[in-house]
Amino acid sequence: MVRPFGKKTFTVDVRKSIVRGHEPGAHPKILATQFGCSSSQIYRILKNNRDDDGVVHRQSPGRTRTTSRAMDRNILRACREDPRRTSTDIHVSVTSPNEPGPSRRTIRRRLQSKNRKARVEWAKQHLSWGPREWANHIWSNESKFNLFGTDGIQWIRRPIGSRYVPQYQCPTVKHGGGSVMVWGCFSNTSMGPLKRIVGTMDRYVYEDILEKTMRPWARANSGRSWVFQQDNGPKHTSGHVANWFRRRRVDLLEWPSQSPDLNPIEHMWEELERRLKEVRASNANQKFAQLEAAWKSIPMTVVQTLLNSMPRRFQAVIDAKGYPTKY
Repeated sequence: MVRPFGKKTFTVDVRKSIVRGHEPGAHPKILATQFGCSSSQIYRILKNNRDDDGVVHRQSPGRTRTTSRAMDRNILRACREDPRRTSTDIHVSVTSPNEPGPSRRTIRRRLQSKNRKARVEWAKQHLSWGPREWANHIWSNESKFNLFGTDGIQWIRRPIGSRYVPQYQCPTVKHGGGSVMVWGCFSNTSMGPLKRIVGTMDRYVYEDILEKTMRPWARANSGRSWVFQQDNGPKHTSGHVANWFRRRRVDLLEWPSQSPDLNPIEHMWEELERRLKEVRASNANQKFAQLEAAWKSIPMTVVQTLLNSMPRRFQAVIDAKGYPTKY
């Protein structure tokens, strides 16, 4: 019998069988062949049986944790104080003469673990929410649309040996053909405005969009009682923008980090991409005009379908223990 690769884990019943098989005088090598393991494992089980006065199943303790609970709290506190801190910044912040700072990779793992727990907790808190609870919420985000092609991988089916035949190649545009960045929002009753972003979108550009585009539309379509959703991007959470929300008394939906799969507007961008899949644009102005027209033509049935999917999104996050989901 061929010995399997790696260490084999046995149940308590199997360990007892090995001990009983050895009592009549069976050699450990024979037992190793019978149970499909190495002789050293058989010797170890027999030794543990003598030392512990019985068969026990010892759980492997695993790798020793490199950070203390106090250090983990310091890492999370440093991140909360300034969400823009990099892992290097946090490493410098938590390092002390008494306890050397963890590696940058360890810091990222601790933060990712924290984010996953926060996602699960947030999903549980909102799992029972239905259309009534989401009725006054406004969903928002930014997205980039290429004038030509896609940023993702494009597959082409072609016969063997025809790799360089023109009809089986992806056409290209010099310098990638350009792109258009847009900001958009919607609610359960209306598609909101689609705003083109020219240049880099920083906190000042974002505040301008909130003041001149989002707020007038929200007051006209949702009255004075509405809740605004945004992700935790640096420009969204900057002190400058936070002051605007306080000054304008806008209620914000608390949002877990790294959670695009919880935001229905991500699927709205995909819907927009599908509607313009076969439509070509020769320049950025034409592309934005196409995007805006397609955005306005999206029926409210699409919005309702997305909002009705919210409980399923939340359950998927809970089932995945905070890891990314299919949404």
